[in-house]
Amino acid sequence: MDFHETDEHRALRAAVGAIAADFGGGYFARKAEAREATTELWRALGDHGFVGINVPEAYGGGGAGLVELAIVCEESAAQGCPLLLLLVSSAISGEVIATYGTEEQRKEWLPRLASGQGKVVFAITEPEAGSNTHKLATTAVRDGADYVLNGQKYYISGVDDADAILVVARTGAQGRLSLFIVDTDAPGLVSQPLPVSVQLPERQFTLHFDDVRVGADRLVGVEGEGFAQVFHGLNPERVTGAAVCVGIGRYALAKAAEYARNRVVWSQPIGAHQGVSHVLAKAKIEVELAALMTARAAWLHDHGEPAGEAANMAKYAAAEAALAAVDAAIQTHGGNGLAVEYGLVPFWGLARLLRIAPVNREMILNYVAQHSLGLPRSY
Repeated sequence: MDFHETDEHRALRAAVGAIAADFGGGYFARKAEAREATTELWRALGDHGFVGINVPEAYGGGGAGLVELAIVCEESAAQGCPLLLLLVSSAISGEVIATYGTEEQRKEWLPRLASGQGKVVFAITEPEAGSNTHKLATTAVRDGADYVLNGQKYYISGVDDADAILVVARTGAQGRLSLFIVDTDAPGLVSQPLPVSVQLPERQFTLHFDDVRVGADRLVGVEGEGFAQVFHGLNPERVTGAAVCVGIGRYALAKAAEYARNRVVWSQPIGAHQGVSHVLAKAKIEVELAALMTARAAWLHDHGEPAGEAANMAKYAAAEAALAAVDAAIQTHGGNGLAVEYGLVPFWGLARLLRIAPVNREMILNYVAQHSLGLPRSY
Protein backbone atom coordinates (compact mmCIF):
# COMPACT_ATOMS: atom_id res chain seq x y z
CA MET A 1 0.00 0.00 0.00
CA ASP A 2 1.36 3.39 -1.01
CA PHE A 3 0.95 5.90 1.81
CA HIS A 4 1.46 8.82 -0.56
CA GLU A 5 -1.96 10.21 -1.35
CA THR A 6 -2.55 10.80 -5.04
CA ASP A 7 -3.37 14.18 -6.52
CA GLU A 8 -6.80 12.80 -7.45
CA HIS A 9 -7.56 11.81 -3.87
CA ARG A 10 -6.38 15.15 -2.52
CA ALA A 11 -8.62 16.90 -5.04
CA LEU A 12 -11.53 14.65 -4.07
CA ARG A 13 -11.06 15.46 -0.39
CA ALA A 14 -10.94 19.18 -1.14
CA ALA A 15 -14.02 19.11 -3.37
CA VAL A 16 -16.18 17.09 -0.96
CA GLY A 17 -14.97 19.16 1.97
CA ALA A 18 -15.84 22.41 0.19
CA ILE A 19 -19.38 21.26 -0.56
CA ALA A 20 -19.99 19.96 2.97
CA ALA A 21 -18.45 23.09 4.52
CA ASP A 22 -21.11 25.20 2.84
CA PHE A 23 -23.62 23.36 5.04
CA GLY A 24 -21.51 22.69 8.14
CA GLY A 25 -22.09 21.36 11.62
CA GLY A 26 -24.84 23.83 12.39
CA TYR A 27 -26.88 22.55 9.43
CA PHE A 28 -26.40 18.96 10.57
CA ALA A 29 -27.32 19.76 14.18
CA ARG A 30 -30.52 21.53 13.11
CA LYS A 31 -31.51 18.65 10.85
CA ALA A 32 -30.70 16.12 13.59
CA GLU A 33 -32.77 17.96 16.18
CA ALA A 34 -35.73 18.20 13.78
CA ARG A 35 -35.26 14.59 12.57
CA GLU A 36 -35.22 15.89 9.01
CA ALA A 37 -33.27 14.36 6.14
CA THR A 38 -30.17 16.19 4.91
CA THR A 39 -31.65 16.28 1.41
CA GLU A 40 -29.96 19.49 0.28
CA LEU A 41 -26.48 18.21 1.07
CA TRP A 42 -27.20 14.78 -0.41
CA ARG A 43 -28.38 16.38 -3.66
CA ALA A 44 -25.38 18.72 -3.77
CA LEU A 45 -22.97 15.80 -3.40
CA GLY A 46 -25.00 13.82 -5.94
CA ASP A 47 -24.93 16.65 -8.47
CA HIS A 48 -21.12 16.58 -8.33
CA GLY A 49 -20.95 12.80 -8.70
CA PHE A 50 -19.82 12.00 -5.16
CA VAL A 51 -22.80 10.03 -3.78
CA GLY A 52 -22.38 7.47 -6.55
CA ILE A 53 -18.62 7.67 -6.88
CA ASN A 54 -18.36 3.87 -6.51
CA VAL A 55 -21.12 3.12 -9.05
CA PRO A 56 -19.84 1.90 -12.44
CA GLU A 57 -19.52 4.60 -15.08
CA ALA A 58 -21.81 2.67 -17.42
CA TYR A 59 -24.67 3.44 -15.03
CA GLY A 60 -23.88 7.08 -14.40
CA GLY A 61 -21.46 6.65 -11.51
CA GLY A 62 -17.89 7.68 -10.96
CA GLY A 63 -16.45 4.25 -11.65
CA ALA A 64 -14.23 4.48 -8.58
CA GLY A 65 -14.02 2.16 -5.59
CA LEU A 66 -14.53 1.86 -1.88
CA VAL A 67 -11.39 3.90 -1.21
CA GLU A 68 -13.00 6.90 -2.89
CA LEU A 69 -16.42 6.36 -1.27
CA ALA A 70 -14.71 6.20 2.12
CA ILE A 71 -13.06 9.55 1.35
CA VAL A 72 -16.48 11.05 0.60
CA CYS A 73 -17.82 9.69 3.89
CA GLU A 74 -14.85 10.94 5.89
CA GLU A 75 -14.59 14.42 4.38
CA SER A 76 -18.31 15.22 4.65
CA ALA A 77 -18.24 14.10 8.29
CA ALA A 78 -15.06 16.10 8.93
CA GLN A 79 -17.00 19.23 7.97
CA GLY A 80 -19.71 18.38 10.49
CA CYS A 81 -22.06 16.56 8.10
CA PRO A 82 -21.87 12.78 8.65
CA LEU A 83 -24.25 11.02 6.26
CA LEU A 84 -25.44 7.71 7.66
CA LEU A 85 -27.24 6.66 4.49
CA LEU A 86 -23.99 6.64 2.53
CA LEU A 87 -23.27 3.44 4.47
CA VAL A 88 -26.54 1.93 3.33
CA SER A 89 -27.56 3.26 -0.07
CA SER A 90 -24.13 3.82 -1.62
CA ALA A 91 -22.02 1.18 0.15
CA ILE A 92 -24.40 -1.77 0.61
CA SER A 93 -27.09 -1.34 -2.03
CA GLY A 94 -24.78 0.19 -4.61
CA GLU A 95 -22.16 -2.54 -4.24
CA VAL A 96 -24.67 -5.42 -4.11
CA ILE A 97 -26.80 -4.32 -7.07
CA ALA A 98 -23.74 -3.48 -9.18
CA THR A 99 -22.16 -6.87 -8.45
CA TYR A 100 -25.13 -9.25 -8.34
CA GLY A 101 -28.06 -7.42 -9.93
CA THR A 102 -29.43 -8.22 -13.35
CA GLU A 103 -28.77 -5.82 -16.19
CA GLU A 104 -32.34 -4.55 -15.88
CA GLN A 105 -31.91 -3.95 -12.14
CA ARG A 106 -28.66 -2.10 -12.71
CA LYS A 107 -30.21 0.13 -15.37
CA GLU A 108 -33.21 0.88 -13.15
CA TRP A 109 -31.54 1.55 -9.83
CA LEU A 110 -27.87 2.46 -10.21
CA PRO A 111 -28.38 5.73 -12.12
CA ARG A 112 -30.71 6.91 -9.34
CA LEU A 113 -28.17 6.03 -6.68
CA ALA A 114 -25.37 7.65 -8.65
CA SER A 115 -27.18 10.96 -9.16
CA GLY A 116 -28.41 11.23 -5.58
CA GLN A 117 -31.99 11.38 -6.86
CA GLY A 118 -32.87 8.06 -5.24
CA LYS A 119 -31.93 5.83 -2.35
CA VAL A 120 -32.18 2.10 -1.66
CA VAL A 121 -31.91 1.27 2.03
CA PHE A 122 -31.15 -2.12 3.57
CA ALA A 123 -33.27 -4.40 5.78
CA ILE A 124 -31.66 -7.35 7.52
CA THR A 125 -32.04 -6.83 11.29
CA GLU A 126 -34.96 -8.53 13.06
CA PRO A 127 -36.09 -8.17 16.69
CA GLU A 128 -35.68 -11.87 17.52
CA ALA A 129 -32.42 -12.38 15.61
CA GLY A 130 -30.20 -9.46 16.57
CA SER A 131 -26.70 -10.10 15.23
CA ASN A 132 -27.45 -13.75 14.45
CA THR A 133 -28.16 -13.85 10.72
CA HIS A 134 -28.91 -17.56 10.96
CA LYS A 135 -32.04 -16.76 13.02
CA LEU A 136 -33.69 -14.50 10.43
CA ALA A 137 -37.38 -15.39 10.10
CA THR A 138 -38.65 -13.20 7.25
CA THR A 139 -39.66 -15.43 4.33
CA ALA A 140 -40.16 -15.01 0.60
CA VAL A 141 -42.27 -17.82 -0.89
CA ARG A 142 -42.46 -18.35 -4.64
CA ASP A 143 -46.02 -18.02 -5.98
CA GLY A 144 -46.14 -18.29 -9.74
CA ALA A 145 -44.28 -15.37 -11.25
CA ASP A 146 -43.99 -13.61 -7.88
CA TYR A 147 -42.52 -13.95 -4.42
CA VAL A 148 -44.65 -13.26 -1.34
CA LEU A 149 -42.81 -11.75 1.64
CA ASN A 150 -43.87 -12.08 5.27
CA GLY A 151 -42.01 -11.07 8.39
CA GLN A 152 -40.64 -8.14 10.36
CA LYS A 153 -37.53 -5.99 10.23
CA TYR A 154 -36.23 -3.72 12.96
CA TYR A 155 -34.07 -0.57 13.19
CA ILE A 156 -34.14 0.10 9.45
CA SER A 157 -32.70 3.51 8.62
CA GLY A 158 -34.10 6.05 6.19
CA VAL A 159 -37.15 4.18 4.91
CA ASP A 160 -39.09 7.47 4.68
CA ASP A 161 -36.35 8.92 2.47
CA ALA A 162 -35.90 5.95 0.11
CA ASP A 163 -37.45 4.61 -3.07
CA ALA A 164 -36.85 0.97 -2.24
CA ILE A 165 -35.51 -1.44 0.34
CA LEU A 166 -33.00 -4.25 -0.22
CA VAL A 167 -34.63 -6.97 1.90
CA VAL A 168 -32.97 -10.16 3.19
CA ALA A 169 -35.41 -13.08 3.40
CA ARG A 170 -35.43 -16.87 3.58
CA THR A 171 -36.37 -18.77 0.42
CA GLY A 172 -36.88 -22.34 -0.73
CA ALA A 173 -37.33 -25.54 1.21
CA GLN A 174 -33.98 -25.13 2.99
CA GLY A 175 -34.65 -21.53 3.94
CA ARG A 176 -31.50 -20.13 2.37
CA LEU A 177 -31.10 -16.35 2.23
CA SER A 178 -32.05 -14.31 -0.82
CA LEU A 179 -32.19 -10.57 -1.52
CA PHE A 180 -35.13 -8.65 -2.97
CA ILE A 181 -35.65 -5.04 -4.04
CA VAL A 182 -38.97 -3.95 -2.53
CA ASP A 183 -40.61 -0.58 -3.17
CA THR A 184 -41.19 1.41 0.01
CA ASP A 185 -44.85 1.90 -0.99
CA ALA A 186 -45.49 -1.77 -1.81
CA PRO A 187 -48.98 -2.99 -0.76
CA GLY A 188 -48.77 -4.94 2.48
CA LEU A 189 -45.63 -3.18 3.69
CA VAL A 190 -46.20 -1.12 6.84
CA SER A 191 -43.45 1.18 8.12
CA GLN A 192 -43.69 2.31 11.74
CA PRO A 193 -41.33 4.99 13.09
CA LEU A 194 -39.11 3.67 15.87
CA PRO A 195 -38.39 6.52 18.30
CA VAL A 196 -34.79 6.79 19.48
CA SER A 197 -33.22 9.27 21.88
CA VAL A 198 -30.18 9.90 19.69
CA GLN A 199 -30.55 13.04 17.59
CA LEU A 200 -30.14 11.98 13.96
CA PRO A 201 -31.45 13.29 10.65
CA GLU A 202 -32.13 9.68 9.61
CA ARG A 203 -35.19 8.14 11.22
CA GLN A 204 -35.44 4.49 12.25
CA PHE A 205 -38.33 2.16 11.40
CA THR A 206 -39.92 -1.18 12.16
CA LEU A 207 -41.14 -2.85 8.96
CA HIS A 208 -44.01 -5.32 8.76
CA PHE A 209 -44.29 -7.45 5.62
CA ASP A 210 -47.81 -8.87 5.31
CA ASP A 211 -48.10 -10.83 2.05
CA VAL A 212 -45.98 -8.28 0.20
CA ARG A 213 -45.90 -9.44 -3.41
CA VAL A 214 -42.92 -8.68 -5.65
CA GLY A 215 -42.12 -9.95 -9.12
CA ALA A 216 -39.36 -12.47 -9.66
CA ASP A 217 -37.50 -9.69 -11.46
CA ARG A 218 -36.91 -8.13 -8.02
CA LEU A 219 -34.81 -11.08 -6.87
CA VAL A 220 -31.16 -9.99 -6.77
CA GLY A 221 -28.85 -12.60 -8.25
CA VAL A 222 -29.58 -16.27 -7.69
CA GLU A 223 -32.13 -17.51 -5.17
CA GLY A 224 -30.44 -18.95 -2.08
CA GLU A 225 -27.11 -17.18 -2.57
CA GLY A 226 -27.97 -14.19 -0.43
CA PHE A 227 -25.53 -14.99 2.36
CA ALA A 228 -22.51 -14.25 0.16
CA GLN A 229 -24.26 -11.23 -1.34
CA VAL A 230 -25.01 -9.81 2.11
CA PHE A 231 -21.42 -10.02 3.24
CA HIS A 232 -20.19 -8.49 0.01
CA GLY A 233 -22.22 -5.45 1.10
CA LEU A 234 -21.50 -5.58 4.83
CA ASN A 235 -17.73 -5.16 4.50
CA PRO A 236 -18.18 -1.87 2.57
CA GLU A 237 -20.75 -0.80 5.17
CA ARG A 238 -18.22 -1.35 7.94
CA VAL A 239 -15.48 0.47 6.06
CA THR A 240 -17.68 3.47 5.28
CA GLY A 241 -18.95 3.44 8.86
CA ALA A 242 -15.34 3.61 9.99
CA ALA A 243 -14.70 6.49 7.58
CA VAL A 244 -17.65 8.43 8.98
CA CYS A 245 -16.26 7.87 12.48
CA VAL A 246 -12.84 9.15 11.43
CA GLY A 247 -14.51 12.25 10.03
CA ILE A 248 -16.52 12.78 13.22
CA GLY A 249 -13.32 12.49 15.23
CA ARG A 250 -11.57 15.04 13.02
CA TYR A 251 -14.48 17.47 13.28
CA ALA A 252 -14.73 17.19 17.06
CA LEU A 253 -10.99 17.64 17.56
CA ALA A 254 -10.87 20.66 15.26
CA LYS A 255 -13.64 22.28 17.31
CA ALA A 256 -11.95 21.35 20.59
CA ALA A 257 -8.53 22.62 19.52
CA GLU A 258 -9.98 25.91 18.34
CA TYR A 259 -11.81 26.37 21.63
CA ALA A 260 -8.73 25.38 23.68
CA ARG A 261 -6.58 27.90 21.80
CA ASN A 262 -8.99 30.77 22.36
CA ARG A 263 -10.63 30.10 25.72
CA VAL A 264 -8.60 32.04 28.28
CA VAL A 265 -8.90 31.27 31.99
CA TRP A 266 -6.43 32.61 34.58
CA SER A 267 -4.60 34.62 31.95
CA GLN A 268 -3.73 31.84 29.50
CA PRO A 269 -5.52 29.60 26.99
CA ILE A 270 -6.80 26.36 28.49
CA GLY A 271 -4.94 24.49 25.73
CA ALA A 272 -1.69 25.36 27.45
CA HIS A 273 -2.57 22.95 30.25
CA GLN A 274 -1.56 19.32 29.77
CA GLY A 275 -4.80 18.22 31.40
CA VAL A 276 -6.50 19.53 28.28
CA SER A 277 -3.81 19.18 25.61
CA HIS A 278 -2.78 15.60 26.36
CA VAL A 279 -6.34 14.33 26.20
CA LEU A 280 -6.84 15.94 22.80
CA ALA A 281 -3.42 14.75 21.56
CA LYS A 282 -4.25 11.17 22.57
CA ALA A 283 -7.58 11.39 20.77
CA LYS A 284 -5.80 12.75 17.68
CA ILE A 285 -3.42 9.80 17.64
CA GLU A 286 -6.29 7.33 17.95
CA VAL A 287 -8.23 8.96 15.12
CA GLU A 288 -5.17 8.85 12.85
CA LEU A 289 -4.58 5.18 13.67
CA ALA A 290 -8.20 4.43 12.82
CA ALA A 291 -7.83 6.32 9.54
CA LEU A 292 -4.91 4.11 8.54
CA MET A 293 -6.85 0.94 9.34
CA THR A 294 -9.85 2.25 7.38
CA ALA A 295 -7.73 3.05 4.33
CA ARG A 296 -6.18 -0.42 4.42
CA ALA A 297 -9.58 -2.15 4.62
CA ALA A 298 -10.91 -0.13 1.69
CA TRP A 299 -7.78 -0.87 -0.37
CA LEU A 300 -8.09 -4.61 0.28
CA HIS A 301 -11.73 -4.61 -0.80
CA ASP A 302 -10.97 -2.72 -4.01
CA HIS A 303 -8.14 -5.12 -4.87
CA GLY A 304 -10.26 -8.22 -4.41
CA GLU A 305 -8.38 -9.32 -1.30
CA PRO A 306 -10.09 -10.76 1.80
CA ALA A 307 -11.24 -7.68 3.71
CA GLY A 308 -13.41 -9.07 6.52
CA GLU A 309 -10.79 -8.88 9.25
CA ALA A 310 -9.56 -5.42 8.25
CA ALA A 311 -13.09 -4.04 7.83
CA ASN A 312 -14.11 -5.24 11.28
CA MET A 313 -10.93 -3.89 12.89
CA ALA A 314 -11.34 -0.54 11.14
CA LYS A 315 -14.93 -0.17 12.30
CA TYR A 316 -13.96 -1.08 15.88
CA ALA A 317 -11.00 1.27 16.01
CA ALA A 318 -12.78 4.19 14.37
CA ALA A 319 -15.90 4.00 16.51
CA GLU A 320 -13.81 3.90 19.69
CA ALA A 321 -11.68 6.80 18.44
CA ALA A 322 -14.66 8.92 17.39
CA LEU A 323 -16.45 8.47 20.68
CA ALA A 324 -13.30 9.34 22.64
CA ALA A 325 -12.68 12.40 20.45
CA VAL A 326 -16.20 13.77 20.84
CA ASP A 327 -16.14 13.11 24.57
CA ALA A 328 -12.80 14.93 24.84
CA ALA A 329 -14.20 17.82 22.81
CA ILE A 330 -17.24 18.12 25.07
CA GLN A 331 -15.03 18.01 28.17
CA THR A 332 -12.72 20.67 26.71
CA HIS A 333 -15.71 22.96 26.24
CA GLY A 334 -16.85 22.42 29.83
CA GLY A 335 -20.49 23.39 30.26
CA ASN A 336 -20.45 24.82 26.75
CA GLY A 337 -19.95 21.28 25.48
CA LEU A 338 -23.64 20.65 26.16
CA ALA A 339 -24.83 23.98 24.78
CA VAL A 340 -26.84 23.92 21.56
CA GLU A 341 -24.69 26.79 20.29
CA TYR A 342 -21.63 24.51 20.04
CA GLY A 343 -23.54 21.59 18.54
CA LEU A 344 -21.37 18.74 19.85
CA VAL A 345 -24.00 16.51 21.45
CA PRO A 346 -25.50 15.17 18.18
CA PHE A 347 -22.04 13.93 17.20
CA TRP A 348 -21.64 12.13 20.52
CA GLY A 349 -24.95 10.37 19.87
CA LEU A 350 -23.96 9.30 16.37
CA ALA A 351 -20.52 8.13 17.48
CA ARG A 352 -22.16 6.16 20.30
CA LEU A 353 -24.58 4.60 17.82
CA LEU A 354 -21.73 3.59 15.51
CA ARG A 355 -20.09 1.79 18.40
CA ILE A 356 -23.14 -0.51 18.28
CA ALA A 357 -24.13 -0.48 14.62
CA PRO A 358 -23.79 -1.77 11.96
CA VAL A 359 -22.06 -4.47 14.01
CA ASN A 360 -21.43 -4.13 17.72
CA ARG A 361 -17.97 -4.05 19.21
CA GLU A 362 -18.50 -7.35 21.07
CA MET A 363 -19.22 -9.25 17.84
CA ILE A 364 -16.10 -7.73 16.31
CA LEU A 365 -14.08 -8.94 19.28
CA ASN A 366 -15.65 -12.38 18.82
CA TYR A 367 -14.64 -12.32 15.15
CA VAL A 368 -11.05 -11.31 15.86
CA ALA A 369 -10.70 -13.82 18.69
CA GLN A 370 -11.95 -16.68 16.52
CA HIS A 371 -10.63 -15.83 13.05
CA SER A 372 -7.50 -13.80 13.77
CA LEU A 373 -6.27 -15.52 16.94
CA GLY A 374 -7.65 -19.01 16.35
CA LEU A 375 -9.45 -19.15 19.69
CA PRO A 376 -12.49 -21.37 20.25
CA ARG A 377 -15.78 -19.90 19.13
CA SER A 378 -17.56 -18.28 22.08
CA TYR A 379 -21.10 -18.01 20.77
